[in-house]
Amino acid sequence: SVSAFAPLSQNVRSHTIIYAGNDGKGGDEDKSQSLPFAPRPKLLDGTLAGDVGFDPFGLAGDSKEDLIFKREAEIKHSRLAMLAAVGWPIAELFDRKLAGLLGINDSLTPTGQAPSLLNGGLEKIEPEFWVILVSVAGLAELSADETKEEKGDKYIPGDCGFDPLKLFPENKEEQLAMMTKEIKHGRIAMMAILGYVVQELLYNSPVTDETPFFFQPIF
Repeated sequence: SVSAFAPLSQNVRSHTIIYAGNDGKGGDEDKSQSLPFAPRPKLLDGTLAGDVGFDPFGLAGDSKEDLIFKREAEIKHSRLAMLAAVGWPIAELFDRKLAGLLGINDSLTPTGQAPSLLNGGLEKIEPEFWVILVSVAGLAELSADETKEEKGDKYIPGDCGFDPLKLFPENKEEQLAMMTKEIKHGRIAMMAILGYVVQELLYNSPVTDETPFFFQPIF
């Protein structure tokens, strides 16, 4: 009768060994998730959304405060990049058409590129636009500061108190999932904007012309 229980005892013992290896005894938790051959940066403990332990140049800072400050900057740049990644090609596709319908001058460069520091054409943008832009940015910063003071330790980096459609879930796991999606999409958008800039600088033509399969109907 004792031998009948031997296989079960072996299974339990092997399971316990595997669990112990992942519980810190084997040191796996000290490795970066993105670079398994490298140690995990000290500040990147996985508590922030999208944190996979990737910081080969040590840019996260020396303290938790530095890390939170830089996450705030990252999420703000991510949101701007997501808007720009959509707005840039839309401007190149429709700005001249809409300007023609309205009987006004378009804001594109002579080659049809969106105005930017490297493309030029920013002089075509009305001063009122910049005033509105700076005002909205200032209001967003004030709202974020108020939210930070109001929520204290419960404040989430990037929370500016703006959620009119109540899209942010109540469940902690769902919150983390949504924030992870946002930061990942934002990082991709920042790379996309960099791609727009480099491509238009090199070829001196709209990105919508250089890669039409991304922006034109396939039918």
